[in-house]
Formats: sequence, C-alpha cells, structure tokens
Amino acid sequence: MATRTPMDRKAALALVVDVQERLVPAMWNFAPVEKYCRALILASLEFGMPVFATEQYPKGLGPTIPALREILPGPPLVKMHFSCLADPGIAAALAATGRRQVLVAGVESHVCVLQTVRDLVARGYEAFVCADAVTSRFDEHRRVALEQMRDLGATITSVESVLFELLQVCATPEFKRVSQLVR
Repeated sequence: MATRTPMDRKAALALVVDVQERLVPAMWNFAPVEKYCRALILASLEFGMPVFATEQYPKGLGPTIPALREILPGPPLVKMHFSCLADPGIAAALAATGRRQVLVAGVESHVCVLQTVRDLVARGYEAFVCADAVTSRFDEHRRVALEQMRDLGATITSVESVLFELLQVCATPEFKRVSQLVR
C-alpha cells in the first residue's frame, strides 16, 4: 500500500488554475467547484499558506471570476502555456516559496490542471488534487483526468479532507472559522 507525507501548512501552498469568466459557463457542475475553490483559498490564507491563481490567456478567456478574484492575496499569474509550470515566471514563484506540497484546484481538469499536475510531480512536488474543486466541460473528461493524475502519482482528495488534515485539531477558534467554509 502506498503512503504519503502528511499535509503540513508550513510545506503547502494552494494553486487555483484558470477559473475564468469565459470558461466557467461551459463547465460541468460548476457551483460546488466555486464553493470549494473559495473555501480552499480562504482556509489557506487562514493557515498562513501562499495562494496562487493563474489565468490562461485572459485577453481571450477573461479574468478570474469575481467570487475568487476578490479574496485572492494578489493578482493572478498570467500564462499562455497549458501547464502552469511550463511558464518560467509561475514555476519560479512556486519554487521561491520553498514549499513542496501543492493543493490544486481549477479548470479544465483534463487540460491545464492535468498538465500542471504532471509537471508538478515530475519536478518532485507532492500534488494534492481537490476533486471537488476541479471540473471540465464534461464529467467524463474530469473523471478520466482524475484517474490520469492519480496514475501520475498525485493524491486525489477533497477540499474538506485537506482542510481537516491541515487543521489537525477541533474545538479551536481556527477550527470554527475553517469548518464554516465547507458547510
């Protein structure tokens, strides 16, 4: 049975890939994806973790949706490559944090998310794909991409699982604030 390193808020960062205005209307079952992307961002900030968002060709696909853009700690990183790590600036920004666990959310599962996860794993990062915070135009594309990412060595998980693993303990003010995000 495979084992993995426990998630650690001092080793982790959140990466939200291409949740953009012109992409979202075509996405399968997007409402929960938006909810869980917001929860991931807000909890990551609560935990003191870096949060990055990317935008694929924003001139054509528009900006990050307002519900996420308004809570991001900084402007999204613009890219033209499908994989975030194929962009030297984004790769450098992630590397500069010194963190090796990447919590991944976004769209589309079978294109930008998949290629990013492939490159994260190839560069020695631990990729944790939040299945409830990724989607594609079709559920079948999402399902196949999740299988491929697992085969590549990524951990397929959920935002709630990630948050509670990072919390480690209940009955604290932090627990109360973070647990509200997934209700």
